[in-house]
Amino acid sequence: MKTALITGAARGIGLATTDILCAQGWHVVMVDRDAEELMAQASERYAVTAAVHDISDPDQVDKMIAVTLAARGQIDALVNNAGVHRGGKVKRLADEAWHEVLQVNLTGAMTMTRAALAHMEAGSAIINVGAVVGFRGFPGDAAYASSKAGLAGLTKALAIELAPKDITANLVIPGLVLTEMTSGLTEASLEAMNKQIPMRRFAEEREIAEVVYWVSQSRYMTGACVPVDGGLLSSFGVT
Repeated sequence: MKTALITGAARGIGLATTDILCAQGWHVVMVDRDAEELMAQASERYAVTAAVHDISDPDQVDKMIAVTLAARGQIDALVNNAGVHRGGKVKRLADEAWHEVLQVNLTGAMTMTRAALAHMEAGSAIINVGAVVGFRGFPGDAAYASSKAGLAGLTKALAIELAPKDITANLVIPGLVLTEMTSGLTEASLEAMNKQIPMRRFAEEREIAEVVYWVSQSRYMTGACVPVDGGLLSSFGVT
């Protein structure tokens, strides 16, 4: 049985990915800092291990890896999905918000990857979860966009470094998904966003998770940025 470690697994894309991998016979280590929600979700699922940790804390990451190894012995796939969003135009964006977003979304992924790699063998996969905003600017999203654009660069560097070890690294780029992160948007904002999507609808969490799983299985693709966005990036001439 293969083992996957998924951050931000208590809800949204992380939870949907957990369900797909479990259905494929994987054991999933669900990682999230929301202990109550994580335990509630884990209790409803078979073949999972719940690990309540904050990936922005390197000490907690080391403990998380220890939990994974104690449960399964190795890591076949790492899904860096955890993320936070703090909006605000540049002049209003608090330094604390900037640092928090970069620490979780980008540095957290790097910390997780560095810790997991020591326990990943040939044939393993790293899947980073990006965002459209990392490739196409939106006002008020300087911190989030920077963190997700940084993930794209990190993915490409990892792909080159890890290719000799037969470990792949790819970036999945979700389009607009109605999750807790987007729950604060007004109906008018959502309608305006929807009009920009060529397929004229938001993505479902499972649709993103299906691609995350497929990417984890692809053995000759590495360093790729894979949009799952209903054509949004293509409509702006971004490839």
